[in-house]
Amino acid sequence: MIYYGPPLAVETSENAGQLTRRIRNLIGTVALDCDCRQRVNDALQRFMTQEQQRHDRQCLLDARQHRASIAALVDLLGELEDVSWQEGDRSVFAELAHIFDDIARMAALGSAAMQMISHDGAVP
Repeated sequence: MIYYGPPLAVETSENAGQLTRRIRNLIGTVALDCDCRQRVNDALQRFMTQEQQRHDRQCLLDARQHRASIAALVDLLGELEDVSWQEGDRSVFAELAHIFDDIARMAALGSAAMQMISHDGAVP
């Protein structure tokens, strides 16, 4: 069966940018000397960059998996060449329709993954 991962376009957990903003706001209320504050800000920026890269890599891997699923489903559609409009078993047409539906679903998930990267992790 085809693997359906969690929808990429809907993220319920807090992303790295939101978490970093919350930490920066909290640190802003603490009396730190300028050098210490700058080091904390630099560390937070590195964290955000690393998290964005991790997220982008995962989105790309997800999109590649969806592409592989689509390729496998397209191979299954090769059976369409052997089907006649006079097919006695009409369930064959329903099965082929489901394959087309699965391809559309995989394409939408792959597109969502690419959009997440193009929008720097924000839901488009």
